[in-house]
Order: sequence, then C-alpha cells, then structure tokens
Amino acid sequence: MTETMKNPMEMSAQELYALARKREEQEAAAKEEEVREQRQALREQRRELVRRHRKELAALDREISKLGGKASGGRASRAADDAGPSQVICEIVASESEMSIGEIRERAAAAGLNVKNISQTLGYLKKHGRLNSPRRGVYRAA
Repeated sequence: MTETMKNPMEMSAQELYALARKREEQEAAAKEEEVREQRQALREQRRELVRRHRKELAALDREISKLGGKASGGRASRAADDAGPSQVICEIVASESEMSIGEIRERAAAAGLNVKNISQTLGYLKKHGRLNSPRRGVYRAA
C-alpha cells in the first residue's frame, strides 16, 4: 500500500466502500491461503501415514512368507468368499437339465442363500462360463 491513508472522516461513501471491499478481499485471500496451507499439511501427513502403513504391511508379508504362508490381498480373499454361494448355485442348476430363475431362486432360498441378487449372480456365472443360458431366464450347467 503505497497510497497515503486519508482520514476516514474525510473520505466519501464510495471511497469508504472501496476501502471496505479491498479489506474484505485481503482477508478472504489470507483465509484461503491459510486453508490451502492446512490442506497441504494434511495431505503431507496422509502421505507419510500411507508410506508407514505400506512399509509395515510389507514387513508382515515377509514374515508370513518366511513361515510358508501366502500374504493375502484385498480382492483375492474376497473371491474365495464368493465361491461358496456361486458353487451352491452351480450345484443347484446341475441337479436338473434346465432350470428357470424362479426354480433356482426357490432352491437357493431353501439352501439358506440370500436370493436378493440371484439374477446378478447367475449373470456372473454365465459370463465366467460356469453356466449356460439356452434362452432367456433359463439356465443349465456348462
């Protein structure tokens, strides 16, 4: 601010308004800079946490490998969990030459499976070659 400051009592309404707007803009810019710095500090803190986490996971994986085990990843272990219901559905379908979705749903429910997403599961099994669909809504073992 190279301008000399006038006495506020000598300023016009427009000059006071312009001065107030300028001050608000300066305060907003200062606040935004403060938030930006806080955000950057948190991002740096997160990067450090992730780095330490990965390092600790790698150490655990090495220990598991030393003991002859296999370190588990996120998706691999999930696929093993999904094999149970999928296998039951494949066995249900294989028990007959062809079955409709309604019949599969009834038998799956009787077997204690959650049948809410049975259509998606059947589509998944068909896509992966475990079931065939000779026509719409009818399935048979591949």
